[in-house]
Amino acid sequence: MAIIHMNTELFQQAVKEEKPALVEFWAPWCVYCRRIAPALGKLAEEYGDALTVGQVNIDEEPALAQQEKIELVPTMILFQGGEAKGSIVAPDSKAKIEALIQEHVGK
Repeated sequence: MAIIHMNTELFQQAVKEEKPALVEFWAPWCVYCRRIAPALGKLAEEYGDALTVGQVNIDEEPALAQQEKIELVPTMILFQGGEAKGSIVAPDSKAKIEALIQEHVGK
């Protein structure tokens, strides 16, 4: 499954689902966000139907970033059933993102 580029409406739908959603808050000017993007894409493929993977551009959705108290990018938050289960800020590897998923969801 591909990464979903989320606006506020898509974000609100995804986080309310029972299916877990990993949401990355990012910005196009963030070099580190671009560097970790391939790992996020691979996770979206590997977890397929078991996990929704989305991205929120904080420049396009500043109110949403403020609502979720995003201070640094990239920040990844794992949601399920309307609540945040865990988060990671500036992960330096696919393995660290996967550890967050495994800790709260499994595969």
